[in-house]
Amino acid sequence: MDISGVSVSHEFNVVDLLNLGVAIAILLAGTLSVFYIFFGGISFILSGGQEEKIKQAVHTIRYAIIGLIVTILSVTLVKILGYIFGFDLLSLVTWDRITGLMNLIVERVANSGNNGVGTGTLR
Repeated sequence: MDISGVSVSHEFNVVDLLNLGVAIAILLAGTLSVFYIFFGGISFILSGGQEEKIKQAVHTIRYAIIGLIVTILSVTLVKILGYIFGFDLLSLVTWDRITGLMNLIVERVANSGNNGVGTGTLR
């Protein structure tokens, strides 16, 4: 069986699970950074000229931008290390593949209570 370009068999492959974890961490970090940039911008607009609220909003924006830069640099570093060691560590950074793998893992865990018989796992 093939789900979103990932072949399915009887065992989880550790490399695929690590790829999935890296992909989810990168997406989560990027999403949170963008969210906090917007949150800081809204806080800045709603500060009403109060010096303390302006400082807090500027710090929120500053640290969110730093987080976004760190996320971008980490993606670059992971890609470079993957190239050096011959792994495609960012192969799962497509939404379809991530959701397909997460659904497969949830399905496998849900079916593990049925005498360990599942519909398939990733290889």
